[in-house]
Amino acid sequence: MTVDEAGAVDRATRVSSVPSVDDVIGAATRHYLRGEPIDMSELAVELGMSRATLYRRVGNHERLVGLVLAGRTERTYREASAGVRERGPARVLAVLNRFMHAVLATEPLKRFIARDPVLYIRVATAPGPIEQRSTELIAAMLREEIEAGHLQLRVPADVMAQAIVRVADSFMYAHLLGHEQTRIDTALEVIALLVDAAPAGGSFR
Repeated sequence: MTVDEAGAVDRATRVSSVPSVDDVIGAATRHYLRGEPIDMSELAVELGMSRATLYRRVGNHERLVGLVLAGRTERTYREASAGVRERGPARVLAVLNRFMHAVLATEPLKRFIARDPVLYIRVATAPGPIEQRSTELIAAMLREEIEAGHLQLRVPADVMAQAIVRVADSFMYAHLLGHEQTRIDTALEVIALLVDAAPAGGSFR
């Protein structure tokens, strides 16, 4: 092996030993599930990387929090949707009802919100990983129902999914936005209006 080849192997080894994005999200998720703050300095030490490398891997603190919560959002959504037998608008409402209640009942999330409600609202309701993942999941469900002939929409599924996410957020987190309590029932009533009417002139997929 030449000196150049040895140097290339050494550089490749160093690069491969740096924790991946998934490694970082996994470590941050473990802190979250234990009810601990996600601290970038602690994570960097734990993962054996510099803060600069950590930030290059996942972006800033808010983005990492968003990635962690997006992953938990997907897990909760899939658990909520499992076993739902309804079809069409009824399926959409059944899944979202179970999902929203499950989100608010999650103990790690309760601890997170109690510790930093402003950060949570900012990450959960602004464009970012949580909104993107939620929209993708709901859009996939809408498309399944459209393709099965159980649902018609006046707008494309991804547009409707984004609207549903916005409606759900505004009522599910009402208690964090200046109202007295969550209003999941109201969210479902509004979403029912969005998905229950047949289109006037054809449907989009």
